[in-house]
Amino acid sequence: MIVAIGDHLTSAAVRIDYAPYGQNPPHTHPRATEILTVLEGTLLVGFVTSNPENRLFTKVLNKGDVFVFPIGLIHFQFNIGHTNAVAIAGLSSQNPGVITIANAVFGSDAAIDPDFLARAFQLEKNVVEYLQSRFWYDNN
Repeated sequence: MIVAIGDHLTSAAVRIDYAPYGQNPPHTHPRATEILTVLEGTLLVGFVTSNPENRLFTKVLNKGDVFVFPIGLIHFQFNIGHTNAVAIAGLSSQNPGVITIANAVFGSDAAIDPDFLARAFQLEKNVVEYLQSRFWYDNN
């Protein structure tokens, strides 16, 4: 759903359905703050602040609980229940953008040099190459 005030689009909303133990993996919205309301189930949610602190904030949300993910910060949701969960997310832009971290780093088109990623993440090159083999640029 997209909300308009006058001639200006101002926000977007989305329903998210989570299977038991399903997740919305770490991602960011570069142009929007997100507010998430749990309609059913139990979610573990969190975000990481920016450098240099990289502090993790998490919360377990139950039906009716609300959580805000600040604009541009990496965040996630995980259904920690053994039943389905449902949430509604509101975003402060009609074009919030989304960058799924693993897809962007390991599934870019063209691939980021594995030697560089190995040094950046302090991994063996073969681990990076394995991760890159698990993704492709339109990984839907």
